[in-house]
Amino acid sequence: MSNWQNALDNALEAAARGFAVFPLSRNKVPAIPSPHDKGHRCGGLQECGAFGHGVGDASTDPDTIRAGFDQAPHAAGYGIACGAGRVPLVGVDLDRKNGVDGCAHLNRLAAEHGFTIPRTVTVCTPSGGFHLWFTGPTGMHIPNSVGRLAPGIDVRGTRGYLVGPGSAGKSGAYTIHPGITEPTVYPIPEQLLQLLLPPPAPKFRQPVRRAVHGGSRVLDGLVRVVVTAPEGTRNDRLFWAAAKAWAHVRDGHLAAGDVEAALVTAATGAGLGEGEAKRTIASAQKGVHA
Repeated sequence: MSNWQNALDNALEAAARGFAVFPLSRNKVPAIPSPHDKGHRCGGLQECGAFGHGVGDASTDPDTIRAGFDQAPHAAGYGIACGAGRVPLVGVDLDRKNGVDGCAHLNRLAAEHGFTIPRTVTVCTPSGGFHLWFTGPTGMHIPNSVGRLAPGIDVRGTRGYLVGPGSAGKSGAYTIHPGITEPTVYPIPEQLLQLLLPPPAPKFRQPVRRAVHGGSRVLDGLVRVVVTAPEGTRNDRLFWAAAKAWAHVRDGHLAAGDVEAALVTAATGAGLGEGEAKRTIASAQKGVHA
């Protein structure tokens, strides 16, 4: 059986269990190139009808999955979407290489914070590490992270994905742990979940001190636009608020340092990644000064 057929068969089996999937290459990246020009924003397959959005193509519909694989003849694996659907998956990726042991660090966190790691679905990775699968609360934003929790521990949450078992990577295969005889995805321990979540959104009750000419009230209002943005609109709201704020900086009503600090804090508190927030704010600044 070819890697392509094996990946498709395993992807369909995962979808039958409620996990949304999409094709991956041997490099563990999405196998279908984007149909859009660079910089184009699209919510995914359901929005534009074309494949090529990575995790945005993930589906549990067999016909959609087959159509995606038909457009990815070199696919050798499949990704499983995290943080979405009727089975909101949270992945904990434990690396064991280069002198770093993510398993040991997770055991240390469990001892320090008083939780037990259940014998949940565990996927063995080619490098000798493991992917632990957990279910998370429906509708909760869980940020993706690399090494933030501890060295060798990566987290796959909202808009993230895990390489599914049965996939073939450049370094080897991804397989279900042989010691797990009855694979069950257990809920993530509450103490571990709290460690993964971002800090609460800040309450901007005090005006920004360095702003002048009443600019603090303006910035407070723009910050509220960001922190109250519904999921799916946060990046657009941030861009709009940043463009307005940079216009006030240009007019001398706000200080540039205040604008960036306040909007980055608001955006990360609302669930956006810090890097993504900074890029959006910088993009809005370029548009104002163009």
